[in-house]
Amino acid sequence: MAEPDVPCSLMIVEDDEILRTRLARAFADRGYEVRQAADADAALEAAREDSPEFVVVDLRMPGRSGIDLIRELVALDPSTRAVVLTGYGSIATALEAVRAGAVDYLTKPADVDRIIAALNRGGRAEEAPAEAWPVPSLARVEWEHINRVLADCGGNLSKAARLLGVHRRSLQRKLAKHPTNR
Repeated sequence: MAEPDVPCSLMIVEDDEILRTRLARAFADRGYEVRQAADADAALEAAREDSPEFVVVDLRMPGRSGIDLIRELVALDPSTRAVVLTGYGSIATALEAVRAGAVDYLTKPADVDRIIAALNRGGRAEEAPAEAWPVPSLARVEWEHINRVLADCGGNLSKAARLLGVHRRSLQRKLAKHPTNR
């Protein structure tokens, strides 16, 4: 990936300090002027002082979600280009992120070159490579949904099974399976 000619400002909003620091170092090595924030409130405060050109936002953080943050950042400066990173990828949240103003939505782990490509693409779908938005299998979508509900229930299998309308043992079997494709 090409380094920027003029240092571009980039903000990384990620609650995982180790990941945030590694991403910041990798972007700085590529010539970006990097700022970091651990949550939406800190990111908004920094953006009000000096709006970044690019933002890499974690979807799930303590407090407000990354999608809520993107809405506010884009309202503050419509030229800001944001990419959402998540460990809980789903079609529904990808659509919600793009509607909120994100130019792309990537699942973790995503390397820095892929993030830069997404930021530079700027939401122009005609430039997106075919593999950027693979169609997930039904098994993959179901598995993601089950894991999202389980995470929302704090790992409580019984509660998740009740919410999903399945028997607890059936849920355990589904969780033991891994989807075959992305």
